[in-house]
Amino acid sequence: MAADVHYFGIRHHGPGSARRLVDALEALRPTTVLIEGPSDASDLLPMLADPAMVPPVALLVYASDDPARASFWPFAVYSPEYQAACWAVRNGAIVRFIDVPAAWNLAPPAEPASAPETESTEGANAPPPLDEIAARLERDPIGLLAEAGGYQDGESWWRDVIEESPASEAVFAAVADAMAALRSAAPAAMGREALREAHMRLEIAKAARDSEGAVAVVCGAWHEPALKAKIPLSQDRDLVKGAPRQKISATWAPWTSPRLAFQSGYAAGVAAPGWCGHLWETPRQEVSIRWLGRIARALREAGHIASTASLIEAQRLAVALASMRDRPHPGFEELREAAIACLCDGERLVWETIAAKLLLGDAVGEISPDAPLAPLIEDLQREQRRTRLKPEALERELAIDLRSESGLDRSTLLHRLSILDVPWGRQVDAGRSRGTFRERWQLRWEPEFAVRLVENLVYGPTLARAAAGRLTARFAEATDLPTLCSLTLSALTAQLPDAAHNGVERIEHRVALTSDCGELLSSLAPLGDIVRYGQARRTDAVQLETLFGRILSQGALALPYAARGLDAEAAKALRSAVLAADAAAVLAEAELTDWRGALSTVAYDEQTTPLLAGVASRLLYEADKIAPEAAADLLGRMLSPGRTLAEAAGFFEGFFDSAGERLIYDEGLRAAVDHWMLALEEDDFTAFLPLFRRALGNLDRMQRRRLLEAIFGRGGGGLQGRVLAADAEAVWPAHLQRLTDILTARPAT
Repeated sequence: MAADVHYFGIRHHGPGSARRLVDALEALRPTTVLIEGPSDASDLLPMLADPAMVPPVALLVYASDDPARASFWPFAVYSPEYQAACWAVRNGAIVRFIDVPAAWNLAPPAEPASAPETESTEGANAPPPLDEIAARLERDPIGLLAEAGGYQDGESWWRDVIEESPASEAVFAAVADAMAALRSAAPAAMGREALREAHMRLEIAKAARDSEGAVAVVCGAWHEPALKAKIPLSQDRDLVKGAPRQKISATWAPWTSPRLAFQSGYAAGVAAPGWCGHLWETPRQEVSIRWLGRIARALREAGHIASTASLIEAQRLAVALASMRDRPHPGFEELREAAIACLCDGERLVWETIAAKLLLGDAVGEISPDAPLAPLIEDLQREQRRTRLKPEALERELAIDLRSESGLDRSTLLHRLSILDVPWGRQVDAGRSRGTFRERWQLRWEPEFAVRLVENLVYGPTLARAAAGRLTARFAEATDLPTLCSLTLSALTAQLPDAAHNGVERIEHRVALTSDCGELLSSLAPLGDIVRYGQARRTDAVQLETLFGRILSQGALALPYAARGLDAEAAKALRSAVLAADAAAVLAEAELTDWRGALSTVAYDEQTTPLLAGVASRLLYEADKIAPEAAADLLGRMLSPGRTLAEAAGFFEGFFDSAGERLIYDEGLRAAVDHWMLALEEDDFTAFLPLFRRALGNLDRMQRRRLLEAIFGRGGGGLQGRVLAADAEAVWPAHLQRLTDILTARPAT
């Protein structure tokens, strides 16, 4: 004789459903507990009861041949399914999942079969149109019950009437009757839903036949009427016949409280996971008081005042709001509004500073050491314990000192995860902190990182080996020197010596084959960082320093020829490469004789593109390789009236772009420009005004003011005084006014 089957329709992640379910199981004492979930992962279900398994956690199932095809089944401590599994293990009952195997959902989609051509018959096979009620039942069945009960949304109705109702045994029967009424009016289940319910009916029938005691079925309330339906087993077998197959792997992964909210995209989520956890762990009569206490504590920790008198007023206001809305007791919405009014002085922005931690929570689950973890996930947990870096659901900042052993270990772990495309930490101001002993990170753990770790198993079973393997694969795909150098820098910062050695070899091979000056010079910036990082990391930079010098010399040989006859776009690209290479060479303290010689050739070569000639001249002048008098002569020659306006503009822009502030402090350079400007005719001066605006446009207000004082001085000195003394009737004052207008950010007259 088949065993008695008892159905318990629940709300996924409903604390009220979980509490009543535990009471019902204690009263029924079933020998078999069946839970809605992937049946091919039933072997992992009893592990939920392990004390070392701390929710929220998720069952992770993925295709063995393609880990990117994966699915999660999350469990919180207040999830009825979690409590049912724990009860079954504690009481020696059989527990297993009964939903369709995850392998069916993870199988690659089959090619659609071509339908036979038939004569067109308009509307012959089209489904009958749904009336409004049927359409709403298909879209939001609980919403109809809520509307009938005077609620605006189904979530609030379910919490008040079902989840947080003081009734106990009668609730499951009432839910079953309500769902049966809704299902009778709703369209029949089709497609995947029909397949799921057929599979669950078959599993229930099998358990009832094999069980020696009562069978408890824990399922979503919507499915309960369909699972109770008297449908021939042969019909269900025909429906599930021919389902797709896929080899799968399954494990447990940490989950986060915020990802249990439906705002995160989780369809079966709840509005406020933090509130649900509070309901589960708090006696009913103290829910409102303790929640307001948590709000007050969060406000005080954030530096706000929350007095006892204000808490009393907030409690009274929340009760009044619930009464006005015909709710049996205050929910988190009423408590939120009361807290904003009484504790936040009506400022919603103050509430927003603590809302995420309260309503969404910041819990991150922990997995039992005995769980069959994927190797990379297991290695990550070991590293997290070793470096004392605990994953957190909400973002926080972490400052690392690379001079300490613990700081270096933490940095290495985060860099290795970044290589594996697992951005648990996002480095802040990464470019600025290179070459220093400090790093700043923003940390935030996301459950999807577990899937990405599984995807990287093809590269190795540990974080170090997987990161090295991933870099090796990317080295093989890299086609230019800057990319190779950046990848090598990543290998060094992640303490992966074998991968770094591989990168250096590939850089040397690429350098031997390329003659592209831009590619050579662009690679010097990341290489300079590598050499500099040798001071903060445990790396041998001797080989890298030699390679840096070789590339710099090769780039110096190619530069004079590469700088000739370029169009505007190519000239700007090479200018960026030249500036970056010069900065890297200075930073790396490289031998600069060949490089400075190349810049000198570029500066004085008549065939050089004027923009690059100006850049080279400025770099030489800043390095004290061109005297102020020589700079004045060079400026006078390059900006002489014999030059075209485009040539003069290019040289002036290259010399002064992003360096106009040197005119404030460098008297020699200012005198050279002063001398050149005095030699300009009126028409030439007017023609060059756009150049001045372009060169001086990057100066801020204070810099412009100081430059004006340096040019004009006090008491009639400077350029203006000399011009007026030479020719009182000249038109120069008007032109000087134009220059002054530029420096004071007023439109030129």
